[in-house]
Amino acid sequence: MHEIVLGDVTVTRVMEYTGPVGMRPDEFFPGSPGEAWKKHADWLAPDFLDPDSGICVSALQTWVLRSEGRTILVDTGAGNHKERPYAPVWSHLRTDFLGNLARAGVRPEDVDLVINTHLHIDHVGWNTYLDDRTWVPTFPNATYLLPRADFTFWNPANGHSSRLGRGNQNVFEDSVAPVHEAGLALLWEDRHRIDKNLTLEAAPGHTPGSSVLSLASGTDRALFVGDLLHSPFQFTDPDTNSCFCEDPAEAAASRRRLLGRAADTRTLVLPAHLGGRGGAEIAREGDGFAVRSWAPFSRA
Repeated sequence: MHEIVLGDVTVTRVMEYTGPVGMRPDEFFPGSPGEAWKKHADWLAPDFLDPDSGICVSALQTWVLRSEGRTILVDTGAGNHKERPYAPVWSHLRTDFLGNLARAGVRPEDVDLVINTHLHIDHVGWNTYLDDRTWVPTFPNATYLLPRADFTFWNPANGHSSRLGRGNQNVFEDSVAPVHEAGLALLWEDRHRIDKNLTLEAAPGHTPGSSVLSLASGTDRALFVGDLLHSPFQFTDPDTNSCFCEDPAEAAASRRRLLGRAADTRTLVLPAHLGGRGGAEIAREGDGFAVRSWAPFSRA
């Protein structure tokens, strides 16, 4: 099952990639205790940790929401044909993402809104596609909702330095600037109400403009958290950050705040990169959280 219904909103999971990402836990999550990963290996493997190589397993997925008659995409993965000299795992891909989207009943021209939870390399790639030698918007009728803080931070003209070094090189130029120049971008900050079911809110730390999308419809709740976490290990230890977090203290604070809210309201947590069932409902346990139940999607 790749589709669920939450209140008046249909949520469809569309995959671009799932598999190893070439990093061990101590590389992906610096400072996290190895013994803790071993303690939880029985449920982290094989969906989130390869039991043979010890390499982290991740997914690139887009959440397709149908709400109040509109088709909305949450994050757009890595994209095809992108030149990524410092992130070779996402360089010059040739995936069938648009085919997967079509099989979910979505043509590019059908999309009304594109939400980039933040402007990292693996969240904006399908914003554009290569038409001859020009990057053009993939979803020509959509409004692209971009966090203003990230738009400013990642614009090379502003000269900001990043913990990624050159890891996000070319991303602004080929996947962000073209939609802005086409007049399709809406830059928002702090909080942005989309409709009666959906609200964007800032959750900075991973990047200055990192955000989450909150769904509340009837008695159903979901939180599309982008890169608030990369592994369900971070449920058990919410102070663990990935190596990609620009402000680790702020990232941990955002994570604790939002996971606490999700646990207290029985809200389904749907990150951008969880393979397996794609997300979970969580409960408070000790100083962290535990999986109460996995999301009702088929395993990726």
